[in-house]
Amino acid sequence: MEWFDSLTTLQMVFAVLATVSGLFFIIQVIAMMIGGFGDTDLDMDVDADIDMDMDADADAIHADSTADFHWISVQGITAFFMMFGLVGLMLNKGHGMGSAVSIGIGVGAGVITNFIVAKIFQAFRSLQSSGTMNLKNAIGQEGNVYLTIRKDQPGKVQVAVQEHLKVFDAVSADGNEIPTDTRVKVVGVVKGNTMVVKKIEFTDSTDGEVEE
Repeated sequence: MEWFDSLTTLQMVFAVLATVSGLFFIIQVIAMMIGGFGDTDLDMDVDADIDMDMDADADAIHADSTADFHWISVQGITAFFMMFGLVGLMLNKGHGMGSAVSIGIGVGAGVITNFIVAKIFQAFRSLQSSGTMNLKNAIGQEGNVYLTIRKDQPGKVQVAVQEHLKVFDAVSADGNEIPTDTRVKVVGVVKGNTMVVKKIEFTDSTDGEVEE
């Protein structure tokens, strides 16, 4: 505490960011190693995962475990602030550099670290999603529409494949629109990992479901 009290306000900010982000980053790495984040990492893919249509299902954040590269992710942001704090504190307190220089170099170090960490976690996700998973096993499985499937563009469905709940691109088997939260059944797989789904209709009787 004496050391912390001796810091300037800027140095305190650097120290807090480095400590908190560093601890959170370590937790994330451990969780990824044991599989805790393998299926639940919320990557904010600014290219493909946010549908810009102005309707209710437009704000879906893709919880996918594919190996797509993501610049902006929970791990990347954490790594950015961790390195920003460490480098900024080292330069400002350890080397006596000015605030502007320390912040500028800290930002640069954070961006580089963000890129490196994104590539590392991309490799982790690639290893987790490769090898043993056969998407053909999804055929016959039931799931929910995660993002509306339109007549002229794919949506997304959440389906359990080999005991792993994942989100996949999906198209309608009959070409009709299927809204979010509709119960569907996978009837095929096309283009590698795009699910072909059919809407499931439910009756009021106890006989269960009736496929449309």
